[in-house]
Amino acid sequence: MDVVRTRVVLALAVAACSLPLAGCADGGSSARPEETPVTETPSGSTAAAPGSADVRAAVADLASALGVDPAEVEVVAVEEVTWRNGSRGCAVPGDMYTQALIDGSRITLRAGEQQFEYHAGGSRPPALCENPTE
Repeated sequence: MDVVRTRVVLALAVAACSLPLAGCADGGSSARPEETPVTETPSGSTAAAPGSADVRAAVADLASALGVDPAEVEVVAVEEVTWRNGSRGCAVPGDMYTQALIDGSRITLRAGEQQFEYHAGGSRPPALCENPTE
């Protein structure tokens, strides 16, 4: 009888541990994983100010990618946002992201006639977002 009881307890433990993971499954949801709504949050913080480290990093990255002088990259806008998840508004289909709110910023840059959007937040540096999904 102890073997049966052990198996039942083990089965219940596995089931209990699996419940928190059930929300991660697709489950046929009609929402596309690449959709990441953004909630803009006004703040007095200077973390996303035009001279901030994130903005300087985004300008340097874009200048390097385009092979231009950083002085040729114009900062068009810097907005503080709260990203809905770890994709920071730039989800890649098939990738998984933390499902927590992430404070960050949307940095819009211009080089020549083209505009580029960088998304920053959490502990990750700003990254070029070629297909924003907010």
